[in-house]
Amino acid sequence: MQLSFSFIIPVYNRPNEIEELLQSFAKLESITTEYEIVIVEDGSTDSSERIVSNYNSHLNISYYFKENSGPGDSRNYGMQKAKGNYFIVLDSDCILPKEYLKEVEKYLNTNYVDCFGGPDAAHATFSNLQKAINFSMTSFITTGGIRGNKNSVDKFQPRSFNMGLSKKAFEATKGFGRIHPGEDPDLSIRLWDLGFKTAFFETAYVYHKRRISWSKFYTQVNKFGMVRPILNKWHPSTKKVTYWFPTVFVLGIILSIILTSFNVMLPIYIILGYYMLAFSLALFQTKSIKVAFQSLIAITIQFFGYGIGFFKSTFYIGFLNRNPEKQFPHLFFKSK
Repeated sequence: MQLSFSFIIPVYNRPNEIEELLQSFAKLESITTEYEIVIVEDGSTDSSERIVSNYNSHLNISYYFKENSGPGDSRNYGMQKAKGNYFIVLDSDCILPKEYLKEVEKYLNTNYVDCFGGPDAAHATFSNLQKAINFSMTSFITTGGIRGNKNSVDKFQPRSFNMGLSKKAFEATKGFGRIHPGEDPDLSIRLWDLGFKTAFFETAYVYHKRRISWSKFYTQVNKFGMVRPILNKWHPSTKKVTYWFPTVFVLGIILSIILTSFNVMLPIYIILGYYMLAFSLALFQTKSIKVAFQSLIAITIQFFGYGIGFFKSTFYIGFLNRNPEKQFPHLFFKSK
């Protein structure tokens, strides 16, 4: 099959991010495959149209403005408008390394797959907070590599900050659902059920420049935790005991602190040992003591946010059998 790529990029009130992303497109190493960039403005009040127009002369860009309906629906809208036969979905807060498209082209030409995902990385110019959160979100000792690691403890589910999807697979699945977050693994699972394969492209990474604070990070991972029991309910065959690990970790911290009052020290020593290992790995990876210390904060927030969200959602969805959309309406965008 002759490939033609369409980059699908939804954006909401972030014109500065689009400018950085388009700057990185302009620096991409040339490839033989044709590609276009489809930007979908999702009802923004701070439009990216002027920024996009500055790049029209040297990048093949299509720009669409639509009513706000969430990132999943905006990606679907972009794929419906796209001219290519293979879609590459990016978040607006990503930056592409110059060899990105060459790596994607190489993988697909040698080992074609209808859906792929690549990892995210921290650029040298990122803030210490961004680097710490990147470590927490991508390290094998925190997430098991499920967001992008060839040694992942689980079958790889591509994430839409860096995801490829064939037109054939999009038409078969109708794309992303209304849940958010969680639309990415939901799509991956539906693809598997239809017989499509997913793959991890290790060298097709992006720099994921999360615009985030500690409080926003907690909200984000708390939602991640809440959507997983919903996905388990929709797709029972994908349930894994590993999804309980953050909740167990949180309970372990609380119990270990209580046990110290009874002079039982082993559990707290195990917890401290884990944090020492995390600090060492973060220091080795980032070469920064400040980032390594902040990584410990990020890990704690990640585990508590996800663990509490997972437990809460499991109670309401798993045990009380509540309707997910009625119980957690903020996790769903309304149909348009």
